[in-house]
Amino acid sequence: MNQNMLEQYFPILLFILFGLGLGALLLGVGRFVSPNRPDPEKLSPYECGFEAFEDARMKFDVRYYLVAILFILFDLEIAFLFPWAVVLNDVGFFGFAAMMVFLLILVIGFIYEWKRGALEWE
Repeated sequence: MNQNMLEQYFPILLFILFGLGLGALLLGVGRFVSPNRPDPEKLSPYECGFEAFEDARMKFDVRYYLVAILFILFDLEIAFLFPWAVVLNDVGFFGFAAMMVFLLILVIGFIYEWKRGALEWE
């Protein structure tokens, strides 16, 4: 390897090692300093207010995952609109046209999913 290349990547390696070391240090301090005093209040069911009535590893319907994936997909696509809106004056007509094509594809995908019934919950 080239010596110059090693000099360029050394700060990155140092930063990674520092981050890993600091993370390990903080986890270790938390492990040794924090008190471990479990009581019935701490060990009681959280948020729902009643004991679990089924196994936590029960199978979910695949539609749950489909709706979750579709939500993430459309949510991330919409997130592209904010930076585009900020630089709309700088990108000109080409940037506007490219975003309109992007939105057209997004709308076509949404209509397809709607027609296929992927957004309906029975």
